[in-house]
Amino acid sequence: MFLEQLKKKLGEQRFRFIGEEEAYRSAVLLPIVQVNGEWHILFEVRSFSLRKQPGDISFPGGRVDETDESPLEAALRETHEELGIDRRKIHVIGELSPLVTSPSFVIYPYVAELKDDILRLPYNKEEVEEIFTVPIKWLLNYEPYSHLVKIKFIPPKDFPYEKIVNGKEYQWRMREIEEWFYDYRQYTIWGLTARILKYFIEILKKEM
Repeated sequence: MFLEQLKKKLGEQRFRFIGEEEAYRSAVLLPIVQVNGEWHILFEVRSFSLRKQPGDISFPGGRVDETDESPLEAALRETHEELGIDRRKIHVIGELSPLVTSPSFVIYPYVAELKDDILRLPYNKEEVEEIFTVPIKWLLNYEPYSHLVKIKFIPPKDFPYEKIVNGKEYQWRMREIEEWFYDYRQYTIWGLTARILKYFIEILKKEM
């Protein structure tokens, strides 16, 4: 009886990793558009008036609110708010694997075709400084470069060292992450946007 109930409960799990339910969840759209008959990926430059990450290059998207039925709903809502595109003209193609940067932060990326003349639409200048596109053909032939960033764990003063073996002498592991960079004309795409972009381009290369 217990095992049957356990099997049922495990089958009802909606979350894909431990901590996801409490994590800060955001969703982005990787937008594909046609420019002069060629497929491009569209990027935003975040407004310089924003409090967080002003001037950074990103995909449209943002936090998954409690009112959003799903991360996809959040990505579509944010894309509409930022780019001014009619949601009926956003054709969702598929979902990429979630990007889990830490147990408390996750991004859900989706790929979609924007079926409007997006470059002529009046985007939200309170959030978006400008938009630009990069040809997918160029990205397939470009070799991004990376730099390693070290992350050190520093416990707070009230950390219960007496509860763990070796106490204050415990050897915390130093973590390293790769930060990838794409230089296109005057733009540099890096950070989480570059990691999602690189993952997407690698998928395209496998299929081609």
